[in-house]
Amino acid sequence: MKKNLFLLGLLVCSMATMAQSEKAEKPESWYFKLGGSYFIQTAATEFPIVNGALPNTDVYAADGTTLISRETNHGSFGEGFRTGITAGYRFSTRLGVEVGFNYFSSASKTMVETTNRLVAAGPVFATGKAVGKIQAFDVAPALVLFLGESHGFEPYTKVGVIVPVHGDLTIKTNRAYTTPAGVVTSYAKDVVKPNPTVGFLAALGTSYKLGTHIAVFGELEYRNFTVHGKTKETEVYTENGVDKLNTPTNFRPDASYSASHTKYVDQINTTSNSKVTNAAGFDNTRATDDISSYVGISGLGLTLGLRYSL
Repeated sequence: MKKNLFLLGLLVCSMATMAQSEKAEKPESWYFKLGGSYFIQTAATEFPIVNGALPNTDVYAADGTTLISRETNHGSFGEGFRTGITAGYRFSTRLGVEVGFNYFSSASKTMVETTNRLVAAGPVFATGKAVGKIQAFDVAPALVLFLGESHGFEPYTKVGVIVPVHGDLTIKTNRAYTTPAGVVTSYAKDVVKPNPTVGFLAALGTSYKLGTHIAVFGELEYRNFTVHGKTKETEVYTENGVDKLNTPTNFRPDASYSASHTKYVDQINTTSNSKVTNAAGFDNTRATDDISSYVGISGLGLTLGLRYSL
């Protein structure tokens, strides 16, 4: 009887030891990451038309009509800074999922630039630049494959999608009009709201344990998606610092609702609210219909941060 009790006790101890060993080897289930990134642009494309102006950098001679040089402006709004927090769950030693919540602020990009162009009799010459910048919040679910831990390092790969939930493209245009009476400066702020879209991401990273629950990590990530405009609104227009958004001027004679609001569509025709295809039926109390334009947000970035495991 004592022998049986001894064997039973030995079996219980062995099972307890095995359970503790398995628990020690089991990877963490939940983890959270906080990181910051910087992306460089990839897959540069030509910028869209801005308020009727082609995406060029033009320089004119003293007469204002002779074009000296022209350069096409192109690039990607994928360049910029990103911060975010990520929640992850490991199903096994090798497989897990993550959901990132990120804020992205792109670098400013010159979309249109003109130097000394004759725009009206007088004479009146215009010099100016339109600069765009994207700010966005996104959700990024991803599938993670862990490649095994060695000496505290644990490399991994992940693929997923990017779903923007809020953001816009802000275009700020500064111009100087040189007239016989002097110089008039103007400033306009246009905000483009996007249509829903989905992008793609792929990353290669590694973590390094600093303690039982804390680790540092680094990721090299490629992201790519394209957005196209839904609406555009001129929120600010000033001349010499004075609000002229709803006031006709020599440099912006049309101050109607249609001049400040645009609705982007796939096609304009004889039934559209467009001065180009339906001048006779154009209604300046409604938003102007215009062809939807696209901008690219592709980039290659490095993310560094901390990971906390439960």
